[in-house]
Amino acid sequence: MTDISRTQAWLESLRPKTLPLAFAAIVVGSALAWWQGYFDPLVAGLALITAGLLQILSNLANDYGDAVKGSDKPDRIGPLRGMQKGVITQAQMKRALIITVVLICLSGLALVSVACKTTADFIGFMVLGLLAIIAAITYTVGTRPYGYIGLGDISVLVFFGWLSVMGSWYLQAHTLIPALFLPATACGLLATAVLNINNLRDIDSDRENGKNTLAVRLGPVNARRYHACLLIGALVCLALFNLISLHSLWGWMFILAAPMLVKQARFVMREHNPAAMPPMLERTVKGALLTNLLFVVGIIMSQLLR
Repeated sequence: MTDISRTQAWLESLRPKTLPLAFAAIVVGSALAWWQGYFDPLVAGLALITAGLLQILSNLANDYGDAVKGSDKPDRIGPLRGMQKGVITQAQMKRALIITVVLICLSGLALVSVACKTTADFIGFMVLGLLAIIAAITYTVGTRPYGYIGLGDISVLVFFGWLSVMGSWYLQAHTLIPALFLPATACGLLATAVLNINNLRDIDSDRENGKNTLAVRLGPVNARRYHACLLIGALVCLALFNLISLHSLWGWMFILAAPMLVKQARFVMREHNPAAMPPMLERTVKGALLTNLLFVVGIIMSQLLR
C-alpha cells in the first residue's frame, strides 16, 4: 500500500468538496450581519473554521458508522471510502475522530470566548456546540443512529440552516430578527436537497441494508417530489425575505440561479434510475452554492448602491 493510496483514502473520507456547502451558511449569516452593520471578521473567521471542522467530523463519522454497520458494499452506486476499501482501519478512524473533536472544541471555545458578551450566551453556545458534535457523530454511529431512521434531513435543516445562519448572525449582532429565519431556512433547504440527492442515489442499497433514510421512507416517486419542493421552497424563502426586509432590486439576484434549480428538479422528477443521480449530486451542490453566493452579492450590492 503506497503513501499516495493512503492519502487518497483519507481525502475520500474527509470529502473536502463538501466544505463549501458548510461555509455557505456562515457566509450568508455574516453577510446579513454586515448588512446591518454588525460584521466582525474575527468572529466570522472562527465560525467558518468551526463549521468546516464539524463538517469534517460528520464526514469521518459517516464513513466509520456505515463501514462498521456494513451499509456501504461494493455494489453500491456511490463511491467507496477509505474504511470500506480496507485502507483505513477502525482504530485509525477513531483517532481521527478524536483529533477532530479536540480541534472543534478548541475552535469553538475560541469562537464563543471572542464573540459572547454574557455568561448566558457563552453557556448557550457551548451547549449548542456540544449538540452539533453529538449530531455529527450519531448520524450513522451508535446503536440507533438517526440517519438510519429518516431524521437526517431535519438535522441538516437545523444545523446547516437555522443554527449556522442565525448563530453566525447572533454571534456578531447579539440580537435576533425574526425575518432572518427565511434565509436561514433557504440555506437549510438547499443543503437538505444535496442530502436527498445522495439518498436517492443510494436508495436501493440503503433499503436492502436497513438504512431507512427519508428517501427510502418516502419511496422513489415521493422522494423526487420532495426534492423539487426543497429547491422551490428555498427560492420562495429568499423572495419573501427580499420583499419583507431587504426591499431592493439587487436582492433578487438569487433568481439568476432559478433556471439551474428548476432544471435540476425537472431532471430528478423525470429520471427514475438511481444510477443517474451521481452527476446530479455535484450539480445540486453547485446550484446551492450559486444561489447562496448570488443572495450574498445581492445583499452587498443593495447596501453599496442604495
